[in-house]
Amino acid sequence: MAKVKIALDLNGEPAEVAFAPHKTLLEVLREDLGLTGTKHGCELGECGTCTVLLDDRPVLSCLVLGQACAGRRVQTVEGMAARGQLHPLQDTFAELGAAQCGYCTPAFLLTALALLRDKIYEAVEMAAARLRGEDSTPAPESLYGRR
Repeated sequence: MAKVKIALDLNGEPAEVAFAPHKTLLEVLREDLGLTGTKHGCELGECGTCTVLLDDRPVLSCLVLGQACAGRRVQTVEGMAARGQLHPLQDTFAELGAAQCGYCTPAFLLTALALLRDKIYEAVEMAAARLRGEDSTPAPESLYGRR
């Protein structure tokens, strides 16, 4: 079977990979690129454990064809750490024991990262404060900056 070859931005670095054209992004990441942080789950798009960021948006990698990622940005949990330091989300997940069995933790981390980038987290934080009975108001734009 002929392989397709694509170039993409993988975890902030240019990458090229060749693979069978029927492979999903999940399979390409794990089998062809050796990035096993992205987990196999249901492979039906129901569980979310295979979530990665595609152009900064969470996607279920089991439902995306690998060849559809040509020229795009893909971020996996392996790409969260920088210069040998864990991302603050990874640190706080570890510090607070925010993993259950750990299998779905990479997907949670990447989804949380996307939420932080899109400012949705402010609404979640405000709702949590209100549930605790705290007085809360939206933060000024200057503190958070919109994308």
